[in-house]
Amino acid sequence: MIRRCFKRLDHYLRLLPFALFCAIISANASADTQDTGKSLRLNISPHGYPPYLIVEGETPSGILWDVMTTIAPRLGYELIPRKIPRKRVDNMLLDGYIDGTFRAIEWTEKPENYLFTQAVVNVEEVLFFNRESATDYSHPSDLFGHTVVAHLGYKYPSLAPYFEQGKIKRFNVSSDKDLFRYVLLGDRFDAALADRLVGQWILRNEGLTNQFRSSTGNISQYGYRLMLRKDWAEFAQGFNRELAAMRENGELDAILANYR
Repeated sequence: MIRRCFKRLDHYLRLLPFALFCAIISANASADTQDTGKSLRLNISPHGYPPYLIVEGETPSGILWDVMTTIAPRLGYELIPRKIPRKRVDNMLLDGYIDGTFRAIEWTEKPENYLFTQAVVNVEEVLFFNRESATDYSHPSDLFGHTVVAHLGYKYPSLAPYFEQGKIKRFNVSSDKDLFRYVLLGDRFDAALADRLVGQWILRNEGLTNQFRSSTGNISQYGYRLMLRKDWAEFAQGFNRELAAMRENGELDAILANYR
């Protein structure tokens, strides 16, 4: 009995190298299959930029994320989110640690180093007034003698000379929500300066929609685009093609409607 058991053990030991060999081949084949899959590592930033990019919860969302999750699979790509701080994004993109981020050309240092798609949406900076205010904006002179609440560190080239001259007063806050809270405090603050969609998103979520109205004119308007390395030209062409189709068939409007 013992001899028979040893013979069986010897038989299995002889088969073990062959089994290991098969397992290695199978694993390599699986890896090769995975390697052929294409992926795009997209920066969504640590805190997002609602409603364009929302990073609350386990799954990202937002206008730009929804557009990407629609287009990327159609081009055969898996979308992988990455949360990269703003000051590290450009270098990590050029070094290949990420493949894309969303940006306006006008916000980018040395934009010639990158490839930009067609604009997905326009970032439109406007003024939000207390609904009871009679003030509106179409020219900087409309704000002379007024105090504007603005985001700390943000630049507004069209208004900068008037801030410096003191013709328009600027009060800085570090939170997007505080832009609107200060305007509601009283007569000291006359308007909040913010992106139109960002402002609408905050007011809707804070239950303040009925207390504000946005200006007729805008301070600035920039195209919000997918920024890629220059070796992603083929993807950029496909992205532009699919984006145009989404505009035509109403898919893009449906996404925008979800966040207004």
